[in-house]
Amino acid sequence: MVELMLAVSIAGTVTAIAVPQAVHALDEYRTRAAAHYLAMRLADARIGAIKRSTYVGLRFDAVGADYRFTGVADGNGNGLRTTDVQRGDDPVIAAPDMLAWHFTGVTFGILAGLPDADGDPAGTSDGVRVGSSRLLSMNPNGSSSSGTLYVHGRGRVQYAVRVLGATGRVRVVRYDDGRRAWVEL
Repeated sequence: MVELMLAVSIAGTVTAIAVPQAVHALDEYRTRAAAHYLAMRLADARIGAIKRSTYVGLRFDAVGADYRFTGVADGNGNGLRTTDVQRGDDPVIAAPDMLAWHFTGVTFGILAGLPDADGDPAGTSDGVRVGSSRLLSMNPNGSSSSGTLYVHGRGRVQYAVRVLGATGRVRVVRYDDGRRAWVEL
């Protein structure tokens, strides 16, 4: 009986240590996967713009505290514009999507107390920083509009997907609490 009690107490202790670590690892995995998913969607838009010889991008619409994003293309030769998307002149080329549909617990936003990816105070928790139009546009010459998309999980896991305008290059960075800095992956 004493041996059984000892085995049960050891199993309980190991479980108490392992469960929080597993929950954190799962949150880290989901948030990283969501950031890479966004990076892939942006890279696809860039390739689409080059192949179509027209502007292609993602439009972000607020849905509560989160965002829905939709692939759109320039349909009238004047670039991507919110009014043209609303009128249907710039057609939707991909179904609306949300991170929460694929990655449980992951949303757009920047966690309180963290600097933005440039090292400046964040100022706001809004995770979509692509200009007031909420359109991230890829140019047929390979360049793009600039912006940063911040995603976080349920814990203190924070990633950012950055788009560099001159090159259209997409980078994924992670905030490292230990270093108190953004680290490129």
